[in-house]
Amino acid sequence: MSAATEPAVSLDFTTFLNVIAGKTSDTPDKTRQATNPSTLEVNPEVPLSTLDDVNRAVDSAQKAAPLWAAVPWNERVEAVRRFADAIEANAEGLANLIIMQQGKPPMWAHHEISISVRWVREFCDMAPPGAVIEDTKECKVTTRYTPLGVVVGIVPWNFSVQLACAKIAPALLTGNAFIWKPSPYTPYCTLKIAELGARFFPAGVLQALSGDDRLGPWLTQHPGVDMVSFTGSVPVGKKIMESCSQTLKRVTLELGGNDAAIVCAGVDPAAVASKIGLIAFANCGQICIAAKRVYAHESVYDEVLAALVAYAQALKIGLDADSFLGPLANQPQYERVKELLADIKQTGLVVATGSTEPLPGKTGYFLAPTIIDNPPDDARIVVEEQFGPVLPVMKWSDEQDVIKRVNATDLGLGASVWTRDSVQADRMASQLQAGNIWINCHAEMQPSTPFAGHKQSGFGVEMGEDGLKAYCNVQSVWNRPA
Repeated sequence: MSAATEPAVSLDFTTFLNVIAGKTSDTPDKTRQATNPSTLEVNPEVPLSTLDDVNRAVDSAQKAAPLWAAVPWNERVEAVRRFADAIEANAEGLANLIIMQQGKPPMWAHHEISISVRWVREFCDMAPPGAVIEDTKECKVTTRYTPLGVVVGIVPWNFSVQLACAKIAPALLTGNAFIWKPSPYTPYCTLKIAELGARFFPAGVLQALSGDDRLGPWLTQHPGVDMVSFTGSVPVGKKIMESCSQTLKRVTLELGGNDAAIVCAGVDPAAVASKIGLIAFANCGQICIAAKRVYAHESVYDEVLAALVAYAQALKIGLDADSFLGPLANQPQYERVKELLADIKQTGLVVATGSTEPLPGKTGYFLAPTIIDNPPDDARIVVEEQFGPVLPVMKWSDEQDVIKRVNATDLGLGASVWTRDSVQADRMASQLQAGNIWINCHAEMQPSTPFAGHKQSGFGVEMGEDGLKAYCNVQSVWNRPA
């Protein structure tokens, strides 16, 4: 079986359908609509998938998987590269869908498409996993990795394209068939990109289903699914793990984070604050590896706080070409962050800039970038992952004490250390309980580097060679002369 080779053509961005068995598929009389979080206008109709749709998609994937697995690695790579080219060719239309469905300002919407394309291409540059363990006259022992079969990718609303591409590329490259389930809030880009995929992959290799809260359990419980890769919240991740256990499906979970940034003495406060502010408020704080807690050494605390305040106050809010902050992506998340802001007000915490109230004169789910000055460690805004534009900044004086405070959480996705002392950087980094540690940077990722969470921030690995292996069964082959 070989992948289709027709060139990419422009998409129709007005009609949105499921992609099942290589074709678009409607659900007559069963549709739903999401809401534009910037305007609160109702977005176009999308299919409300039925159990029959799920069964048809899984059946198609089961038929396609062994045939796709038989395609040589280099041919799969070329098909995935053409897929990336097609996404890039439709970048403008796809970015507009991101603006509509999630409220991302234009520069961030275009950035997401650009990063997604780059990631897919970088996955294509990786070598297939496998190793020769022993090679002697008496015996040759090799390890190879065979595809699992049918993979379901459940993707959140905050980076609906980028995080999907981090699952689709390695899954397809390793020879699996992939069923893409987007968030009910952000289905539009998913359906269009899967429609593109139908032109580059054999029927059933890449499919997409839009639906409501019933769709996820239908997929995770389905006996024809071999693996689920999920990015989202800890509570939902636990439910998915429980569901997958019924048939012993493989599962990869990339869950929440409450990342800390530790700022040490002797840094340039303005330079550090601009970098931390960027990753704290980008995407309105709705990033799993955003800087969500800042601990600044007492010797630079006032300067770092002032620089962060200045940074936040300079951010432009809206959907203009030069806007930095858009709205919260949906009403439940908006209400969640408003609840945290109400708690900040009720408990009398000090607001250094921003507001505990919604932005006046805005129709959508907009909130001002807000910084909280030295709240106690047990404040909700410190303990809980806010996933919004609210940043607590705390003071520290003793190195061991601040490490203890940073580690005092059930989450362990990432953490950063900001210092000019390389010895201090290594010493502190080695004690942080997180899967991703950054020194003088934060939230950097690339397909060649494993990405995983500690504690309740995840289960399994995405990206890197380990991420490729996650979509495979390991097979050890012992070969002795006859």
